[in-house]
Amino acid sequence: MIHQMGLYGEYFQSIKEGRKKVEVRLYDEKRRKIKVGDTIEFIKVPEQDEALKVQVTDLTIYATFQAMYEDIPFEDFDCEGWTMEEMIEGTYSIYTPEQEQKWGTVAITIKY
Repeated sequence: MIHQMGLYGEYFQSIKEGRKKVEVRLYDEKRRKIKVGDTIEFIKVPEQDEALKVQVTDLTIYATFQAMYEDIPFEDFDCEGWTMEEMIEGTYSIYTPEQEQKWGTVAITIKY
């Protein structure tokens, strides 16, 4: 199965160059349909002028983004050298704590 997701330019480039191995998302209805072995087509946003396909190699569900970041090395997100606070603040600029509480989170390990 192929799932489409938007991805901002810097993260898109990071996957393309093989630095980002784990994509972070809310474990919402859309993400609950993803299975190991599926394909995700990331569309570069906001331009929508480029796409890349990756294979899902693992899925790990966490109650919170902090629990995820405590478990997975920051370099797997291409965020080496970041602090825990920066990781969480960066995530909360995309998702709200309310969304996190409602859905939980998922770490999607990918292979380009």
